[in-house]
Amino acid sequence: MIRRNDHVGDPVGMAFLESPETDGDAVLARLREYLGDKLKLVKAEVSHGEITVEVESRGWTEEGARMAAAARDLYQKGARRAALSMYRDALELDPLNAEAILGLGFALANQEKYAEAFAALKRAREFGADGIELLIAMGRCAVGLERGANAIAYYEEALKIEPRNFVARRALRALGHKPATPGKESAAVRSGRD
Repeated sequence: MIRRNDHVGDPVGMAFLESPETDGDAVLARLREYLGDKLKLVKAEVSHGEITVEVESRGWTEEGARMAAAARDLYQKGARRAALSMYRDALELDPLNAEAILGLGFALANQEKYAEAFAALKRAREFGADGIELLIAMGRCAVGLERGANAIAYYEEALKIEPRNFVARRALRALGHKPATPGKESAAVRSGRD
């Protein structure tokens, strides 16, 4: 699933502005270019906020998963450069490996290579990765790329999952955005119980 908010200002984001009825070929061309030559576009359904795509890929799924796990172990042991290379190799074996692209995104974000990290994290999210760590990393990359509105959206989405998350709350305050107080009910909700 390709989300509109993840692609503000890039070529895929332009696909949301084109009408699938009148510019269907242009939308498909943008999607094919974005997906690359390792993924074959089978089907695309465009709505206002997201594009659901079905793709085919020839990959070595098991080998890619093993290589991604080995890369994660290397990264945790401090062999960061070797881990980055292994994550990339895992993606060569299996271009749809969400664990490999997510690990690559986190590693690049930790090196403050925000553009590369953001691209990898978007792909990981599109391949089904989710969770608060992903959203916080995407927010951090958006801040590094000076895309404050996107960063706020990612941090707020993280707070929907975990309302008391300190990292997301602190990041929102640093962006000049006051996060909602967790656990507080509005007066309208409280008065409705009387």
